[in-house]
Amino acid sequence: MSDVAEGWIESNQRQLVAALARVRRALEQRSRQPGDGLAGSAADPASSSDLEPEPTDPPSALSRLCATFGFSPFERDVLVLCAGMELDASFGSLCASAQGDPSRSYPTFSLALAALEGAHWSALTPAAPLRRWRLIDAAGDQPLTQRPLRIDERILHFLAGVQHLDERLCGLVEPASAPEDDLVPSHQAIAEELIQAWSHPLGGTARTPIQLHGEDTAAKRAVAAHACKALGWNLNILQAAAVPLPPAELDALLRLLVRESALTGGALLIDCDETDGSDPSRAASMSWLVERLSLPLVITTRHRLRNLQRAALCLEVRKPTAAEQRLLWKRLLSAELARDNADLDALGSQFSLSTPSIRAACAEAFGRYHMTQRPPPPADQRPQPGAAPGLGALLWEACRKQARPRLDDLAQRIDPLVGWNDLVLPDAQLEILREIATHVRSRSKVYESWGFLSRGARGLGISALFGGPSGTGKTMAAEVLAHELHLDLYRIDLSQVVSKYIGETEKNLSRVFDAAEEGGAVLLFDEADALFGRRTEVKDSHDRYANIEVSFLLQRMEAYRGLAILTTNMKSALDTAFMRRIRFIVQFPFPDVAQRAQIWRGVFPAQTPTEDLDPTRLARLAVAGGNIRNIALNAAFLAADAGQPVRMTHLLKAARSEYAKLEKPLNEVETQGWS
Repeated sequence: MSDVAEGWIESNQRQLVAALARVRRALEQRSRQPGDGLAGSAADPASSSDLEPEPTDPPSALSRLCATFGFSPFERDVLVLCAGMELDASFGSLCASAQGDPSRSYPTFSLALAALEGAHWSALTPAAPLRRWRLIDAAGDQPLTQRPLRIDERILHFLAGVQHLDERLCGLVEPASAPEDDLVPSHQAIAEELIQAWSHPLGGTARTPIQLHGEDTAAKRAVAAHACKALGWNLNILQAAAVPLPPAELDALLRLLVRESALTGGALLIDCDETDGSDPSRAASMSWLVERLSLPLVITTRHRLRNLQRAALCLEVRKPTAAEQRLLWKRLLSAELARDNADLDALGSQFSLSTPSIRAACAEAFGRYHMTQRPPPPADQRPQPGAAPGLGALLWEACRKQARPRLDDLAQRIDPLVGWNDLVLPDAQLEILREIATHVRSRSKVYESWGFLSRGARGLGISALFGGPSGTGKTMAAEVLAHELHLDLYRIDLSQVVSKYIGETEKNLSRVFDAAEEGGAVLLFDEADALFGRRTEVKDSHDRYANIEVSFLLQRMEAYRGLAILTTNMKSALDTAFMRRIRFIVQFPFPDVAQRAQIWRGVFPAQTPTEDLDPTRLARLAVAGGNIRNIALNAAFLAADAGQPVRMTHLLKAARSEYAKLEKPLNEVETQGWS
C-alpha cells in the first residue's frame, strides 16, 4: 500500500471518529434533557462546533457522500448516527437513554429530529437522499418516526474506507478487466470520441450515453475501458440478459447502479451483444433502464439499436484493420517468423481476429512450438497446410481455433479428409476447382497489394455454384478445397436458417456470415435453390419480403471475405441476377463408365480386405459416386458380419438394397458375371 493511501486511511478514520463524537455529544445532551418534542430541542450548535472535522485532500468518505448526494448537515448526522450503532458499542445505550425507553436502544427518526442540529422533516421523505438511494433502511410496521433505522452495509464499509461491489449486484455486475496494452489506432480514435463526449456533458450535467455497435465484443469493451481509465473512472459491466423484468426489481436495480457509480466514480457498460431484441418485455425493461440511468453509460450491441428514445452517440467498432493486425502480429511473433513477410501476409489475409484472439493464438502456438522443441522454419518458406508443425503451421491452426467458437453454434463443421486424388471429375471441372483455390490463396496480393480493393469492395467476394445431380461429388469438392486451403468447412443447415417470420431469415444468415468472417471459413449452402430461388413478381407483402431476403443474400455473398459455395440439383431454379454475381460455376456431370470404374477402384480403404473385385463390371451400375459409396459401405458390413473379405456377392446384395431405395430396377445386364 502506498504512503498516500495509508495517509488517506488515517485521515478518513480521524474524520469519522470526529463525526461520531459530535453525534454522541448530541445524544448525551438529549439524555440529560429528555422531552417529547421533536425539532427544537437539539443540542446547542456552539456545543458541537468544536468537533466539526477539518476538510482534507482528498476528501474523506463522509465528505464525498455529502457532496455526491447533496446532504444537509442534519441528513449527514442521521447517517453518522446509524453508523455509530455499528461502530461504537455505547450508541445503543445512548439511544435508549435519549429516548427514555430501555427497549428502544436503536436510532429512530424521532430521536434524530429531537437530538440533532438543523432537523427538518423533509429528510424523512422517500424522495430525499437517505431513503431514495437506500443509504439507510427504515422498514417496519411502526409509525415512520418510530421505526428502527439501520445504515446500509455497503455505505458502512464505504465510510470506513473499504471499497467493494454491493453484494446485491454480485452476479449481475462484474468489474471490467483493467486494460493492459495500448489500443490499435482505429480503436484509440473511438476511445477519444468517448472521452470528448463525457468530458463535455450536455447541458452541463447529463453525460451522453454511448452506443458501441459491431461484432468485436472484446474491442468494444477495450475501447470503453481505455476511455474510463483516461478519465480516472472504474467500469462495471451489466449483462442485458440479467436485467430483471418486474418493475419493483428493476427500480431497485436502477438505484443500486446509480449509487454504485456515485460511490466508485465509475461508468456502466450494458452488454446487449447476446440479446437480439426479440423479447418485447426485456426490450422494454432495457429501454426503461437506459432512459433513467444518470451515470456515464455505454451500451454495446452487435447491431445498432433504433428503439431508444434517449439521444445517444452511436459509434461502430470494427475489428482491427488488416494493416493493424499485421503490425500486431509483427509485435507478438518471434524474430524467426516475423522476418518472413509471407507468413504475416498469409495470416493477415485469411483471418480477421480481435486483439485478444491474436494474443491467444500466439500464446497457444508458442507453447506448442516450445514443447516440440523444433527448429524454426526457413525464413523464405511460408507455412503450408500439411507441412511439419513449425511455428507458422502452429499459428495457422491456432488462428482456426480462435475463429471457430461462434460459428460452431450456428453451422455444422465438417473435417475435410479428402484430397484431389479422391475426386473423380473431368479435367475441365478440376481446372475450375483449382482456379477457385488460386483465387482464395492470392486474394491478399490482388486485392490489397495490387490495388483492386481501392476500387471498392463490391464483387470481391469469392463465390462458387456447384450444380449437378445428387451424389456427383459436390460436397466432396467443397471438402477438397477446404483441405487444400487448410480452412474450416461449415455446412449451413437451411432448416435452421430459413424462417417464415419476416426478417428472421436475414438475421439468421447475418449471424452466420458475421461469425464466419473471423476465419474466412468455407461456407457450404447445400441445396441452395431452396434459399436462393428466383425472385418472384410482387403480388403481396410476403413476395416483397421474400425478394428483400434474396437481395440481402446477394449483398452478403458479394461482401464475404471467404469462400462461399452453393450446391443445387436444379441450377435452373436459381435467380438470374444471383447467377450473374457468382464468380465460378461448376457443373458436376453424371459419371460415365470410365469415371465410375475409377471411383470403384478408390472406394475401399487400404485396410479393407477384398477379394476378386472387378471395377470394370462394377462400373456397369449406372449410379453416381454417392450411391457407389453407399453400396461399398453396405457390402463391407455384410462381409464383416460373415467373417469374409468383401466379394462381388456382397456388393450384389448391397446394390439391390441401394436400387430399392432409389426405386430403380436392377437388371441382369448391369450385374452379369458378379456371382
